[in-house]
Amino acid sequence: MDKTLRGATEMIAAMTILGSIGWFVVMSGQPAVDVVFWRCVFGALALLVICGLQGALRHRLTWRTAGLAALGGVAIVVNWAMLFSAYGQASISIATAVYNMQPFILVGFGALFLSEKVTATKLGWLAIAFAGVVMIVQAKPDAGYTGANYALGIALAFGAAFFWAVAALITKKLSGTPPHLIALIQVGVGIAMLAPFATWAEPPQRPAAWGALVTLGVVHTGLMYTLMYGAVQKLPTHLQGAFSFVYPVVAILVDYLAFGHRLQPVQIAGAAAIIIAAAGLTFGWRLLGRRRQARAS
Repeated sequence: MDKTLRGATEMIAAMTILGSIGWFVVMSGQPAVDVVFWRCVFGALALLVICGLQGALRHRLTWRTAGLAALGGVAIVVNWAMLFSAYGQASISIATAVYNMQPFILVGFGALFLSEKVTATKLGWLAIAFAGVVMIVQAKPDAGYTGANYALGIALAFGAAFFWAVAALITKKLSGTPPHLIALIQVGVGIAMLAPFATWAEPPQRPAAWGALVTLGVVHTGLMYTLMYGAVQKLPTHLQGAFSFVYPVVAILVDYLAFGHRLQPVQIAGAAAIIIAAAGLTFGWRLLGRRRQARAS
């Protein structure tokens, strides 16, 4: 199979798996903290096997690298907990749409900490994405469609995007470290962080709940990381970005097919604005045509 075609297949599979994560979170029936804890436990087991098979466990880590990976793990775990909590308040569709504000937060971090230039085009896409968030927030949810606090769900999804961007910024400083090893360190940190808060007295009783939790760890963490990182090694950056937008589309479809959650027209418009703006930022689309170069006199 052609290298690019194989990478595309892996990336689409990874983003499809990621798009279904909300269904498994909801079907587990567990509080967000417990879901993240068990995802980390089963994910660590899966990643330990993967790292062992790929020789990543033999990689030498400096204290600085290990510390940065652990710090990124804190951000990733908080990100998961906030996003999973948002599902119960604002629905999978809405939470995922708002969560796609990640690229804009990362641009802000780049300007603040990496001295990266923020152009008028980037600000324009940010304005469109922000307008999308406002449209979603202002829309009145249908009865029974969301949790008790819709605005809280929006805030949690945005907070999750913020901590994802923090983790991404830290990961930029870990080049040369096997990504599976970074992921293993991160879920290990998650186990240590959340063990004191997990509901040990009342563990899940239904086999279906355990099945959902195991799937979140093995499939949505171990397998998804393997597919995604494999694709990243084979695909050019622009194709990586293109296929990443499979994730929100799948999440919205899953929310509709599994739970019958239909977005209102204004919510659809808001979600589309965020996704299109994120795509525009990722691919460097111009909001206005290129300036015509002055003709030589």
